Amino acid sequence: MEKALKEYGDLSVIVCDREGQKISGKMRAQWIKEMVPGAKVKIAPDFLPEDDSAGWAAYTKWLLHGTPDAVFTSEDYGEPYSKYLGCRHVMVDRERKTIPISGTKIRQNPLANWEFLPPPVRARFAKRVCILGAESTGTTTLAKSLAEHYKTSWVQEFGRAYSEAKINSPESSAWRTEEFIFIARTQNKIEDALVKTCNKILVCDTNSFATSLWHERYMGFISPEVEAASAGRECDLYILTGDEIPFVQDGTRDGGRIRHTMHRRFEEELEKKRKKFIIVRGPHEIRMEKAIGACNSVLKDNFLTEI
Repeated sequence: MEKALKEYGDLSVIVCDREGQKISGKMRAQWIKEMVPGAKVKIAPDFLPEDDSAGWAAYTKWLLHGTPDAVFTSEDYGEPYSKYLGCRHVMVDRERKTIPISGTKIRQNPLANWEFLPPPVRARFAKRVCILGAESTGTTTLAKSLAEHYKTSWVQEFGRAYSEAKINSPESSAWRTEEFIFIARTQNKIEDALVKTCNKILVCDTNSFATSLWHERYMGFISPEVEAASAGRECDLYILTGDEIPFVQDGTRDGGRIRHTMHRRFEEELEKKRKKFIIVRGPHEIRMEKAIGACNSVLKDNFLTEI
């Protein structure tokens, strides 16, 4: 795609989509738009046999409303396909020397071939681990340590920074639901940006699912709007930090009295929503050992994806 765009300056990419694919044509088209912003991307229903070069040529002309000047491929089908189209064929890296791997091998084990995945694709295959818990239960310490262990990115808790700014503001006011909606959505945006730069696993110091419970803690009820911010966002593993360690006041915390209640609420909601989670307790070293074991299990849970 990059070679074609550089040579012609006008590139159309057809993404074939058929029922049963684990990764939809819509998602793949979005990846291409991010990877090659100058491309015109079209999603086409895939209903023709793979070896029907004449049929694909006619279908292509219909999709593009005309005949292209050239076809760029890395496959043998490119030659007969271009002849039926009546245009030039450019074979690009057929022997996979420039990029020494095939899409088939990548799909067989995406994590093992991480270096070949572009950032938008990494976001799809990266494992997301969320550390959550009541105040002063070691969530941030564990998140930082896990990120260092896996040499990866970690998502800091936006709500904490927002709360500290609110407390220190001369115009400090009571909490409003709109603020929690903003916190949850911003947490999602930060997470979605950093997952593209992570090293196979992204460690999150809380997420928008937890924001809903913090809303309940301060406002006294669950907000459907705040819950909606985390709807459809899957996390491969939640690690709930235990509340058995001493409470440490850092000047901004106000949940010492209800810390145990908050811990129980996290556990209740994780179970209610059938989230995959573990609880870590004890000294930091013991917590790390259990967390790493669970994360390693998540990283082994890879799969074959047919596209």
